[in-house]
Amino acid sequence: QVQLVESGGGLVQAGGSLRVSCAASGSISSINAMGWYRQAPGKQRELFANITSSSNTNYADSVKGRFTISRDNAKNTVYLQMNSLKPEDTGVYYCNANLIVKFSYRRIEVWGQGTLVTVSS
Repeated sequence: QVQLVESGGGLVQAGGSLRVSCAASGSISSINAMGWYRQAPGKQRELFANITSSSNTNYADSVKGRFTISRDNAKNTVYLQMNSLKPEDTGVYYCNANLIVKFSYRRIEVWGQGTLVTVSS
């Protein structure tokens, strides 16, 4: 069984910084792309940052220049450094991974349980 566990969410004032992490564990052969999604209150979940296995990154315009996604392949972990946070960044943050399961070599998509980030004005 494969799971993603997020950590690091919380309450921060506008203009502040926060770092969230997402660690994958279980029978993993390799991890391809990993991404961070956000679901604001009353809105749909949206992708705003992703990173390939070779660490190429993409960002939504709303976070470009403020957020940085990175990964440690040895630890099967993806990180999100968030700076200059705004109240509109508030939401539940989910990580996502596309990976290959060990032994069966099935390709699956896995989601974390989500971590709440609240930015106060």
